Amino acid sequence: MKGKGRNWALLVLWLVLFLSVGAAGGAQGQAATHVDVLEIEGAVTPIMISYIERGIATAEEDGAEALVVLLNTPGGQTDLMNRVISAMLASDVPVVVYVYPRGAYAASAGTLITLAGHAAAMAPGTTIGAASPVGSQGEDLGETMEAKVKEDLKAQARGLAARRGDEAVAWAESAIEEARAATAEEALELGVIDLVAGNLDELLAGLDGLEVVVNDRRVVLETAGAEVRELPMTFPEQFLHIITNPTVAFILLTVGLNALLFELSAPGGYVAGIVGAICLVLAFYALGVLPVNYAGLIFIILAFGLFVADVKAATGGVLTVGGVVSLVAGALLLFNSPLYRVSISAIVGVALVTGLFFAFAMTKVMQIRRRPSVTGTEGLIGQLGEARTALEPEGTVFVRGELWQAESLEGPIEKGERVEIAGVHGFRLQVRRAAPLPQEV
Repeated sequence: MKGKGRNWALLVLWLVLFLSVGAAGGAQGQAATHVDVLEIEGAVTPIMISYIERGIATAEEDGAEALVVLLNTPGGQTDLMNRVISAMLASDVPVVVYVYPRGAYAASAGTLITLAGHAAAMAPGTTIGAASPVGSQGEDLGETMEAKVKEDLKAQARGLAARRGDEAVAWAESAIEEARAATAEEALELGVIDLVAGNLDELLAGLDGLEVVVNDRRVVLETAGAEVRELPMTFPEQFLHIITNPTVAFILLTVGLNALLFELSAPGGYVAGIVGAICLVLAFYALGVLPVNYAGLIFIILAFGLFVADVKAATGGVLTVGGVVSLVAGALLLFNSPLYRVSISAIVGVALVTGLFFAFAMTKVMQIRRRPSVTGTEGLIGQLGEARTALEPEGTVFVRGELWQAESLEGPIEKGERVEIAGVHGFRLQVRRAAPLPQEV
C-alpha cells in the first residue's frame, strides 16, 4: 500500500509539474505575440515605398501578428500609390492602416492605400478622402484624360472597397469623382474603416478577434496585449526622406547656387565650391524624385543670373529686385501642386537673405569702383617721389621703388627735391614740385 501511495503521489506531482509548464509555456507564447509598427508621414515618395516594403519583409520574418502602418499623408503620384498597394496586397502578414495621430489625414492616394489595408482604422479628428486626380503640377486634367484616370481609379477603389459593403464602395467612388471626404466617425458608419481608436492600445484591443483575408486565407487577429515593436526608418532612409521634402530641396538648391557663385567670384578656398557641389547634387536628387515644374526651375536660375548681372553691371539694385521677384516666383512654381509645396516662410526667408547678400556684394563693388585706383599707371597719380636728377624740364624720379623718366610741369626741379605725380603720358611721368613737409617746432 505504501508503494502504491508513493506511486500515486509521484503521478500527481508529475501532473502538477506538467500543467505548470504548459501554463507557463502558454503565458510565454501569449506574451511573445507582437505587432510591428511603421510611421508614414508626408507625400508618398520612393523612399516611403522602400520603407514599407522593408517593414513587410521584417514582419514576415519575425512572425508579427500584424504590421501596423501609421499613416498621415496628402497623397502622391498614382504610380507610387500602386506600388504601395501592390506590396500590401502581396503581404503574408495582415497590414493594418491606421490614420494617426489626431489631425492627420489620408487624402488623395492615401485614401486608396487605406482601403488596401487588410484592416483599417482612424483616430478621432482625422479625415479621409478627396481623391480626385490632378496633374503632376496640380493642374486640372483635360476632359478626356480626366475621364480615363477617374474611371481607372474608381475601378481600383471598387475592387478594394468591395469587401466593405455597398455604402463603402459608393463613398469611395464619390471620393474620386466628387473629391468627397469623411471624418473618422463618418468613415466608420459607412464601413470604410473597421474601427475608430484613440491610440495604439485601443487599436490593438479593438482589432482583437477581427477576421481578415490575407492572400485568400482567413486570419483571425489576436492583438489584445500584443507587444508593440517600432520599425523606424534607417539613417539612409531618414536622410533621403528629409532631402526629398520640397522645402528642403528648394533650400539646398539655393544654397548650392550661392556657394558656387561665391567660389567662382573668389576662387582658391575650395570650401564654398565643395559645399555648393554637394548641395546641388542632393537638390537634383530630390528634384529627380519629386514632380518638378521646370518653369519654376528656370525662374530660379534666372534669378541668380540677374543677381550676378547686377554685381557686374552695378545698376543700382534694379536687377537684384528683379532677381528676388524671379526667385520667389520660381519657388512658388517649383512644386506647384497640392501635395508638394515649398513653405511660404522658407521662400520669403531665402529670397530676403539671398537678395541682401547680393545687395551687399553690389554695394562693395560700387565702393571699390569709386575708390581711386592704386594699381597700374593710374595708381601713380598723386604719389610722392624724389628727383634723382635735375628736371630741366626732363630727368628721372624715384617713385615706389622704381626709376621713371619724368617731365616737370612747373619749371626746373633740383635733384633731391620731393615731387608729386600729376599725370602719366605713355611711360613718362608728369610731375610738379611737392608741398614741403611740415616743420617741427
